[in-house]
Amino acid sequence: MRKSGMAHTYFVYILANRPRGVLYVGVTNDVARRLAEHRAKSTPSFTARYGVTRLVHVEEYASILEARAREHSLKRWHRTWKFQLIEATNPEWRDLSADLSLA
Repeated sequence: MRKSGMAHTYFVYILANRPRGVLYVGVTNDVARRLAEHRAKSTPSFTARYGVTRLVHVEEYASILEARAREHSLKRWHRTWKFQLIEATNPEWRDLSADLSLA
């Protein structure tokens, strides 16, 4: 996964606290920055309360409208569907944050 050189790139991401555990779906234009914010737990939030800090899935979009539509769709999915989506590309539930290219 990479941070694109495009002027406007948006990402839909899924965080987990452990494999098949608590999930959080979000959207951002900077995955590394947003992940750092989640991990800092500086504000009371869902991710802070449940320790949801493992980046397990990322999708890239050229439009914020597309990204928000996808985020909205994923938030309505059943947990098992999200598990299948994650496991299709990340069967080990690895933390993908090490794969972020900040170049």
